[in-house]
Amino acid sequence: MADTTPEGTPAADSAAAPATPSAPAVLTAAPGYQVRRLYQAYLAGWLRTVGPTLTGPQFAVLTTVGASPGCDQSSLAAAVALDTSTMADLARRLEDRGLLERRTAAADGRRKLLFLTAEGEQALREADGRVRELDERLLAPYEPADRERLLRELTALADGWERLGADV
Repeated sequence: MADTTPEGTPAADSAAAPATPSAPAVLTAAPGYQVRRLYQAYLAGWLRTVGPTLTGPQFAVLTTVGASPGCDQSSLAAAVALDTSTMADLARRLEDRGLLERRTAAADGRRKLLFLTAEGEQALREADGRVRELDERLLAPYEPADRERLLRELTALADGWERLGADV
């Protein structure tokens, strides 16, 4: 005879595996939850496609320094969506790896000007193709016009959320 609860209903079989929970609607309807899911999937794709040599933020910094040699560290932080303390730490780590050179500005000893080293240029060249491959894989389900629209919407969303963060 099966075990029953005091109410006379069958008791749950303690040996049965618990049901796999799913995210409740209150989460799946939250934009922040979906953005976090996207970011987790993006990080996994980055590691598989680009590899662990450079992180996304490191790639962004090297790319921007390559496009604007001699830019100052604080301005670069804003350009790549990093806070200044994270930017300082990231620049120091890239410098320690020989990928970036930080020079003190002659006019203001507090400003650090950033330049790619030859090793930084090489690391950027090596990673760039893999990053473009990842971008292509991420956008493969979309037609070219839809890709442009999606990127415009993502940019508008990021811009709006950054303004919200600044208001807090």
